[in-house]
Amino acid sequence: MKIRTFTYSAAVVLLLSACAKSSDLGITGEEPNPPKPKVEEVGVSQGWPKDYEGVMLQGFSWDSFDDTKWTNLSSQADELSKYFSLIWVPQSGDCNTPYKNMGYMPVYYFKQNSSFGTESELREMIKTFKEKGTGIVADVVINHRNNLGAGGSWVDFPVETYKGETFQMLPTDIVANDDGGNTAKQGYKLSINNDEGADWGGCRDLDHKSENVQKVLKAYLKYLKNDLGYTGFRYDMVKGYDGYHVGNYNDAANIEFSVGEYWDNNEAIKIWINRTNRKSAAFDFQFRYNVRDAANNGDWTKLNTENNLIHDVNFRRYAVTFVENHDMQDRGNASGYTKDPINNNILAANAYMLAMPGTPCVFLPHWKKYKEEIKSMIDIRKTVGITNMSDYKILTSEHDLFRAEVTGKNGKLIVCVGTKAGKESAEAGYTNVLNGNNYAYLLENTGKYAGNTILFDKSEGTYYNSVAVKVSSPATAKSAKLVYTLDGSDPLVTSSAVPDNGIITLDKTATLSVGIVQNGAITTIVRHKYTVLSFTPHKARVYFKKPADWNEVYIWAWDADNSALLGVQWPGVSMHATTINGESWYYYDFDINKGGYTVNVIFNQGKVANAVQTKDIVGVSKDTYYELGVADDTGKYSVVDVTSKH
Repeated sequence: MKIRTFTYSAAVVLLLSACAKSSDLGITGEEPNPPKPKVEEVGVSQGWPKDYEGVMLQGFSWDSFDDTKWTNLSSQADELSKYFSLIWVPQSGDCNTPYKNMGYMPVYYFKQNSSFGTESELREMIKTFKEKGTGIVADVVINHRNNLGAGGSWVDFPVETYKGETFQMLPTDIVANDDGGNTAKQGYKLSINNDEGADWGGCRDLDHKSENVQKVLKAYLKYLKNDLGYTGFRYDMVKGYDGYHVGNYNDAANIEFSVGEYWDNNEAIKIWINRTNRKSAAFDFQFRYNVRDAANNGDWTKLNTENNLIHDVNFRRYAVTFVENHDMQDRGNASGYTKDPINNNILAANAYMLAMPGTPCVFLPHWKKYKEEIKSMIDIRKTVGITNMSDYKILTSEHDLFRAEVTGKNGKLIVCVGTKAGKESAEAGYTNVLNGNNYAYLLENTGKYAGNTILFDKSEGTYYNSVAVKVSSPATAKSAKLVYTLDGSDPLVTSSAVPDNGIITLDKTATLSVGIVQNGAITTIVRHKYTVLSFTPHKARVYFKKPADWNEVYIWAWDADNSALLGVQWPGVSMHATTINGESWYYYDFDINKGGYTVNVIFNQGKVANAVQTKDIVGVSKDTYYELGVADDTGKYSVVDVTSKH
């Protein structure tokens, strides 16, 4: 028999199906009757592809200015593109502010320098991912627009020229009752139309009935797609204007992927999707709340509900599921936002989401913290061929255990979550291929993949001191056996057998090649390379040379999980004074107890009036010496790494 050799960077991935491109909307039942768009504006936008198998990453969290730099994302393209078909990034336009800005108060549309990088860096990032088959989704913030500021009026919008055409919004493009009527009280002549949806006083609410607004926004959206190269749109705060406009804009831009943030109950979201003429998907907020209640309270019966988009076969296609986002995450002591994080069972929550229909959207902090597990979950989802329209049935709904059987294109998967889920989870005719804290995946033994799939519960990558890899295959249920080598060579029938428990422990760098032996021959081989580095727990001492005009030096610190390390509020704690070569220095020690762990710090003047601070210093894991640099236009100082001198 001919040997088929597959090389992938993570847990199985055979039989990956191409995404369906059908434009069939599959609309059933009665729907609102929105105004028909003008004939010349009709495109082939389809809201969200039918039978879509991709997974999306929210490539940012609140204040993720370092993690989400366009150059930083580009540098991870090889890894991210293997797991995510779409990456949603922050609004990339210039917000005309001297400080870091998440982009939700937009000013410029055709000027794309932001807190995350320059326009050239943005273009390169989009191009890099597109070449690897991953599309970038733009955060489209068009409910409202900010003014130019710096002495300008409330209605002072910029004049922009693109491809020889001039675009400018006017006071008459602002809704009549903007900011609860306060804008009109300033004496400006506004639109005759009131706001079609929710009001927000932070910026001027745009009148989407205005022909000028539509002209500018359609040009902007075409620019995002056709010039910058964005693949899809995420529409912010769509409760602020009629959903009909989203469908109209999508047709004008001829976009394939569109998802709206309609933050409301399930029925309201369905009405909005219909109002777009099913030209847009929507975030499945009720799915998120079901998962939050189950995970935080440990009551997994909360998942047994009909109150979400994925339950309804008529709307499942348009459901973008998520368990956390930038609006709900824990931002520490920050105020002025909805703090509603999932505190418990985060991995189990992601395991459930990644096994269910809809299009899952993984949150960046979850990806960073649980990368290896999430990679394996995505690989298994792809192996089974689960799509945004897959069917599922609930097998168990108990306080301590919820199980659902999901039918993909290639077979079936049972996802188990709850305190009774884990390595002991079993079902006749299924193999337990992945398990962790309160979750397990059981793969059907008779799917299309059964005879030629090998799964690794640890993806390729770098590990410290050792890594225990569990290898499994549904083929073993039919008397096949697994054999392996550690030098990258092809396994032979006579090679070492994978232990009965499937676990192979590596204490040095190796290429683990596993083969399936069936009928006396090797039928499938899968390889994974594991780099194993030595690590010894140690302390990292951070030094900072005392600036001449600073009386005290304080330090604020946090880690990659965004956890504050010093147990206090800003400005942190006072550093320890010392003398080095006759100069005044300050230092602070951090425990580095696991490989890959780093800390981030800010030096500041402490509890004094008009105290200044340095910029974020990230990725510290060893003794490092810093001196004060120069201030930028925000007043924050850079630092100079002078470790080599010491």
